[in-house]
Parts: sequence; structure tokens; C-alpha cells
Amino acid sequence: MAYLGIDLGGTNVRGAVVKDNVLAEVKSIPVSSTGTEIEVLNEIFRLTDQLMNKDVKGIGIGVPSVVDVENGIIYDVQNIPSWREVALKKYMEERYHVPVLINNDANCFALGEKHFGQGKDYHSFIGLTIGTGLGAGIIIHNKLYAGPNCGAGEFGMVNYLDKYFEDYASGQFFKNIYHTDGSRIFQKALTGEGEALRIFEEFGVHLGNAIKMILYTYDPEIIILGGSIKDAYPFFNESMWEEMRNFGYPKSIEKFRIEVSELENSGIFGASGLCIDQME
Repeated sequence: MAYLGIDLGGTNVRGAVVKDNVLAEVKSIPVSSTGTEIEVLNEIFRLTDQLMNKDVKGIGIGVPSVVDVENGIIYDVQNIPSWREVALKKYMEERYHVPVLINNDANCFALGEKHFGQGKDYHSFIGLTIGTGLGAGIIIHNKLYAGPNCGAGEFGMVNYLDKYFEDYASGQFFKNIYHTDGSRIFQKALTGEGEALRIFEEFGVHLGNAIKMILYTYDPEIIILGGSIKDAYPFFNESMWEEMRNFGYPKSIEKFRIEVSELENSGIFGASGLCIDQME
């Protein structure tokens, strides 16, 4: 069956039809991040109108926020201040007359990996997204576990050192500790600059501690890394693994794996995965 996957971000909304594991042409529309609730909703309608066709049997939407999954109500969307409580499922189903499923974008990332990416061969894994923040989607026995409030996997909000893991194991680390951004440090690391390489090694130590916390909590078979930081993996993987050597259960580490997502448009694939899980 064909499903429409939509990935709502703070600056644009992207979507495409997914059929037989193939992604059709991706379309994107800028989002008026300072616009009213209705203005942003109309932008989603405009994108969806371009993509809908008679073959689409369901719409999946990933959003950077907490979601009432059962009722399809979105709360407090990051970077869109007007979206404090939006009954998006109701609006979309009234307009398009197909089932609409909505979930957090990190959960969609994990579903994308489960159905189309590195997670296909695993029963239980974590999709860890590392970008502006630190988020995660949790797959347990081939099922997405989002929690009753869609809040499972918020590892970034666990206390760590003087702040939270998100402050040290995401893009916040470069911003708050070194007053720069990760992309700038990445470009310098590509040239072999020593200070940039050292900063990424330090980042790897913090991420290693975050992963140990996840292992103690969920004991996944594999963690799949996504988000903007994934391209820099060669610069922090050694220090990350070195920090994990003192994990309390060495046998678990022997079997445990970390992989970097190779899935392009994982948010769109994952949003369509919401439909696959519920409708197939």
C-alpha cells in the first residue's frame, strides 16, 4: 500500500509518498515559524494537497514535540510558538478522509530504521538522534514504545554532571561549552585541526556516558545514530567506545553494536512507518 509520510520541522515541512519501500519525489514547503496556528496548518495542507492521490491509504506525520498519540493532538512544537495545542489528526482526517497517525520525530526515526534501515534485522534497538538536542525512539520486540505520554526516550533530559545529558551529548555541547556550533568544529576537524579533534574526543566521552545509561536502562541489541552529528562519527567513535569500556557488564558490550544511519529522508520514511505499524 501507499502511504504519505510528512516530517514537520521548525523551518520547513517535507513529505513524500512511500510505496513498496520506495520514496517518491520529496516536496518541501517553508514553515512560518512565527505564524499563527492556522497559517502553519495551511502550509501543511498546501504540501499535502500536492502529494495526495487515490493510492494513498494513510498519512503519517512526525513532529518535534509531545503528542497525544491516541487523539492526534500536538503540544508545544519546537520553534513554532503558536502550536501549543493543535488537534492535527482531526483537521487532516476531515480534509483528506484517510487515517492520520502522528508521533514524535525521534520515534519516527526509529520506525524508519525498523522498516527501511539498519534496524530491520533487530528485535530491540534504540534510534538515537543527535542534533540540536538528544532524542530517541525505542523499539522493543519489534514494537515502538512511546510511553503513555509519548515521552519515552527523552534521555537528553536525564541529569548529568551539572546539567543534563543533552547539554553534553548533542549540539548543545558545542554551543554551551565552546560557544560555537558543531558544523564549524566539524569543518575544522576535516582539515585535521588538533583543537577540533580534541573537542570531538571530549564529546565522545560524554556520549559514551549517555550510551552506558541507555544500556543500563534498556539493554538494546544495537543503537543506531542519526541526526546532524552522524557525519562526524569517525571523530568521536574511539573516545566514545573507550569510555564504555568500564561498563558494568562486559559480556553485554561484547555483543552490543552501534551503527550510523544510512537512511536518507529517515523522518519521512519513519512517518510512513506509523501507518505500516497500525494499518498492516
